[in-house]
Amino acid sequence: MAADGDRATLVSQEGASGRSDRLPLLAFVTDGESESVLRESLIQIFPQGIAIRRAHIRAATTALARMPTPQSLIVDVSGEEQPLTALSAMSEVVEPDARVLVIGDKDDVNFYRQVTRGLGALEYLYKPLTRDMVARHFGAQLDPRSSVYEKMQGGRVVTVTGTRGGVGATTIAVHLAWHFGVAARRHTLLLDSDLHTGSAALQLDARTTSSLRTALETPERIDDLFVERAGQPVDERLHILASEEPLGAPVKQASGATELLLEALRLRYNFVVADVAPRPLPFNRELLDAAHQRVLVTPPTLAGAREMLRLLALPNGPLQPRRPVVVLNRAGQPGGLTRAQIEEVLGMKIDVVIPDLPRQVGTAISLGEPNRAFRGEFRRGMIELAREVAFVRLLESSLAANGSLAGLLGDKRRRRGLFGFWK
Repeated sequence: MAADGDRATLVSQEGASGRSDRLPLLAFVTDGESESVLRESLIQIFPQGIAIRRAHIRAATTALARMPTPQSLIVDVSGEEQPLTALSAMSEVVEPDARVLVIGDKDDVNFYRQVTRGLGALEYLYKPLTRDMVARHFGAQLDPRSSVYEKMQGGRVVTVTGTRGGVGATTIAVHLAWHFGVAARRHTLLLDSDLHTGSAALQLDARTTSSLRTALETPERIDDLFVERAGQPVDERLHILASEEPLGAPVKQASGATELLLEALRLRYNFVVADVAPRPLPFNRELLDAAHQRVLVTPPTLAGAREMLRLLALPNGPLQPRRPVVVLNRAGQPGGLTRAQIEEVLGMKIDVVIPDLPRQVGTAISLGEPNRAFRGEFRRGMIELAREVAFVRLLESSLAANGSLAGLLGDKRRRRGLFGFWK
């Protein structure tokens, strides 16, 4: 039986059963990292916390046989030699209306289909979990009344914002877009929100045009053809939308232009990575609000940490099920604070750390060749960032056709399973 403390910390939700003895959600996991990701990712659905126990699937089955079945259940089959058999055994002790979600270590399409279509689990995610994967896929099942997840269809918008100018946010946005578009081969657009002094195009040795200004001032011109021509090619699957307007020519943005532009871009691209400066301008505010995920970048300085706290205090946009991803850039910089010191100021863990590599990164910026920087510790940091902001774990190339689950998590058919749900 679950402890009374666990029950007291949970918010009550509507479930198939109105019985008060059933926990809204109980999770069984086998490692601390997964536990941490689950707690943080589902906090908006369960703001007072969730009950999580450390146990393998067979121990979870034994515990579930002795307690009322939770309304929703997350189980971990990692390390289990016969996970399907173990899940089948668990189905015999849980009530048929329980929402069952599964996590494991198998990145295999056939296994995914057996778990979801065959056994009737609502969803399966493979490790290592990311906060966004859990919020997007498990969140949609645990809070089906939310309209947020319905609006997540189409391309994904990620904003990258520095705590102040010169902290390297543009460089991170450029290399994140380069990773998505070139290394992972996803159709990607890099959008530079600074129409007058932006440097994203310079770092890619790419062309700037007046298309972004046109879109903001005359949004009625935005259509499929406009989007096709607006993005300037950097690589086969990487484009950029950037301007270099005269400093004395302010942009007169029309109402609703940002929303129309993003809607059109999301129909064309898998990812839209927007470099957004921390300025209180309408275009910047609307991009931050419309994004699916915000990335905040700070240098190892006290001033950067202070500004990070201010940016973290901004409310999430309607499509953001989790807090921003926090990046410490230029870690190890001479005279800078340590990671532990920055975390102490912020009162939270930093998600991604990118080391200070002035020669390696500086050369890539000067030559407009991101591939020169994409190696070693910098590469590892950028891949970790990509994993944090992508709704599925991206491989270094497009491998979904080789039996990987990437890109197939949305493939759901309705079928009766052992857990009682129509899939």
